[in-house]
Amino acid sequence: MSAENPDFIRSTSAAYDIIADDYAEQCADWAGIHTFDRALISGFAELVKERGREPVADVGSGPGAVTARLHALGVPVFGIDVSSRMVAMARRNHPELRFHVGSMTSLDLPDGTLGGIAALYSVIHVPDEQLPGVFAEFRRVLAPGGYLLLAFQYDEETDHLHLDERFGHAISLDYYWRPPEKVVELLTGAGLQLHSRTVREPQGQERYRKAYLLARKDG
Repeated sequence: MSAENPDFIRSTSAAYDIIADDYAEQCADWAGIHTFDRALISGFAELVKERGREPVADVGSGPGAVTARLHALGVPVFGIDVSSRMVAMARRNHPELRFHVGSMTSLDLPDGTLGGIAALYSVIHVPDEQLPGVFAEFRRVLAPGGYLLLAFQYDEETDHLHLDERFGHAISLDYYWRPPEKVVELLTGAGLQLHSRTVREPQGQERYRKAYLLARKDG
């Protein structure tokens, strides 16, 4: 990870490097992903396949479960994550797929080349002032007509959570909660058009509501 990356990228990368093994035990399996999330990911796969064979980036791919599922659904996909340990784990779990270390603030991709971007529970670590730039970067790399699928938690009581510990490890990790309306405003400000939005209530041991936004680059 380059020293030119913003501070939040470096701290997020360091935190996930530390908790990678524990996080993967919890999140590495497709069956462990909530049924509603799985349905939306499958629908996203069908939409991008209708466009042809343009590649899709799973941004914040973690241990690679979603990347692998999109591949199984016939999507030409690769994963990007800020954590080198997460990338190493994803490569080990799914050697047939491509994963690399990268930052959503500056994607090492040509303009207009992606048929889709899946960013599931990854923009939650991006501070408010950085998010417009991230969405502009997503728009830059999407082909005209390409889709962006976002998923994120939010809490109406607070807009920020800082963790000094997770899975028993000392870390420094920030979470930014935003209502869907605010994220839609930022997406449209970046030149992406809202296709659909869905919100679901917490289930089981979940603490926060979850929002799903599907947006599209005009063209």
